[in-house]
Amino acid sequence: MPVRKANAVWEGGLRDGRGLMKLQSQAFEGPYSFPSRFEEGPGTNPEELIAAAHAGCFSMALAGALERAGFPPKRISTEARVHLEMMEGKATLTRIDLITEAEVPGITPEEFQEIARAAKEGCPVSRALGAVREITLEARLA
Repeated sequence: MPVRKANAVWEGGLRDGRGLMKLQSQAFEGPYSFPSRFEEGPGTNPEELIAAAHAGCFSMALAGALERAGFPPKRISTEARVHLEMMEGKATLTRIDLITEAEVPGITPEEFQEIARAAKEGCPVSRALGAVREITLEARLA
């Protein structure tokens, strides 16, 4: 399996500095700063990239699990919401909400929920984020 890389360069202090994050694939390059991370300033932040990674990973894990169960999906759309909060004076990822909607011909809602829960547990990004206190899942059929 390949090793994936990204790069971040930060210049200046925490509050007045700025940075740039780049993916190895060159598919994304974006600025980040204190305001973009802890306020509502322009630019990206590590939590947004974690959300994108988790949404993408879960969607693929769910597609694979549905296919293995005999229900190849037509479409899966997932949003991940990463909650960053202060805990004991430290910025902490406290919760991630996965909200997914899928078009899956022939599946019952019960089968879909069971497969979605297993995909959440088996997704490599979910497993990597095991220190996050809570990862919720809201899964619905389209």
